[in-house]
Amino acid sequence: MCGFVGFSNLKRDISSCEDKNKLKILTNSLVHRGPDEDGFYTSCHINLGHRRLIIIDPENGKQPMSCRYNESTYTIVYNGQLYNAKDIRDKLISLGYEFNRLL
Repeated sequence: MCGFVGFSNLKRDISSCEDKNKLKILTNSLVHRGPDEDGFYTSCHINLGHRRLIIIDPENGKQPMSCRYNESTYTIVYNGQLYNAKDIRDKLISLGYEFNRLL
């Protein structure tokens, strides 16, 4: 089991120390769902936190996950496991998609 939290505000900058502390408090409230690891993403208008129970892929499953595409960076947190990830990846490669390492 894992857990994630997040909050956003498009009208003001929420990257202050006070807002980061709120994010840590919210994320730590989920320690029972993910006792092994935490991760954070903060920007001007969005804060994301993640608690992780490490079962599969200890090195590459760290969250939040960020990926750069063209001129933009995309960041996600999610709760779940893709049990058929290899099959999906193989199918997408056969269709011409390319995979790169995350940032």
